[in-house]
Amino acid sequence: MSRNFSKIQSLPIYHDPNRNPRHNSNVIDEDQIQTEEAAYYNLLHEKLNDLLATLPKDKGWRITNIFLHKGFWLSPAALKSLLMIHDYFHPRSTDIFLAAFMRCGTTWLRALMFATANRHLYKFSDHPIHRTGPHGIFPSLDSKILLEYPVSKFELLPSPRLFATHFAHSLFPISMTSPLSTCKFVYVCRDPKDVLILKWHFMCKIRSEERTPISFNEAYELFCNGVSEFGPFWDHVLEYWKASQESPEKILFLKYEDIKREPSVELKKLAAFMGMPFTAEEEEGGVVEEIVKLCNFENLSNLEVNKEGGGVQMFTQLVVEYQNYFRKGTVGDWKNYLTEEMRERIDSITETKFKGSGLTLGLGV
Repeated sequence: MSRNFSKIQSLPIYHDPNRNPRHNSNVIDEDQIQTEEAAYYNLLHEKLNDLLATLPKDKGWRITNIFLHKGFWLSPAALKSLLMIHDYFHPRSTDIFLAAFMRCGTTWLRALMFATANRHLYKFSDHPIHRTGPHGIFPSLDSKILLEYPVSKFELLPSPRLFATHFAHSLFPISMTSPLSTCKFVYVCRDPKDVLILKWHFMCKIRSEERTPISFNEAYELFCNGVSEFGPFWDHVLEYWKASQESPEKILFLKYEDIKREPSVELKKLAAFMGMPFTAEEEEGGVVEEIVKLCNFENLSNLEVNKEGGGVQMFTQLVVEYQNYFRKGTVGDWKNYLTEEMRERIDSITETKFKGSGLTLGLGV
């Protein structure tokens, strides 16, 4: 369940930059940047309200309403974050963004990417993941840009910076998505039938205790109609898929089911894309297998920080316990929830949406 802010302890959002030789400590005119940001913060609420007044709205899974902005459904907090990203986030050429629709495997990929990027800095027996979990070492751009005032603090993070996000590809500024930009995206997707189940469970857990949880049938109808936070699911996936086909050096498109089936193969693909390929000596020495073992579901879910009373992730008006990010870690759990008619409907939507794209996902499974 969610917690009150008064119970939160400060958690690190990244590993210690002093231990990273790639750390960039150059911050230009920090005082001026902070002054400009303070002025912007004072106008942000008004700017957000003006935008919300112009947008279509529908029922949210966790909150009362979500709003349709440029084809995607977002909460007011997400919209606020997006405004700040456009106005104040400065991507670096070495940034790597982990992107996904909600509940598609970002917790697992956070761990894999961080462990891969920092494999020369930490021992597997005494790893930061053991103490902070995937969410404590790998910041979410969507929430941290609102919480880490001023935004210029992001300039203190070491390169390459790793950020997670649920925003659709087209919502980001051109400075991040242009083929001319050298920052990279790792995108992970999943069978939409499993995504529906996982997201419904997650949203029920983090809703305010004063609000009645959304029923499964209602969540199913909203999902099929594309109405869910950061959705429609199919449009979200398709944007990143098409971008990965156009710029494969910039976007790596992964499927959760493939990683589950062959984690070592997919991890080596991931490391190479990140510009940090495993050497022959590392492969022979079992480094790939060690990272897979460190980051597997059983290990992560059994860490004390990811159990009840362990770590928490902060959002603007919400605090989520890390334990809520772990459920079963399996493929095909939808079979315990969906009728044959429900399965056929979702598969039909998937087939129609992805027709002609070359992408298949969860069909006939």
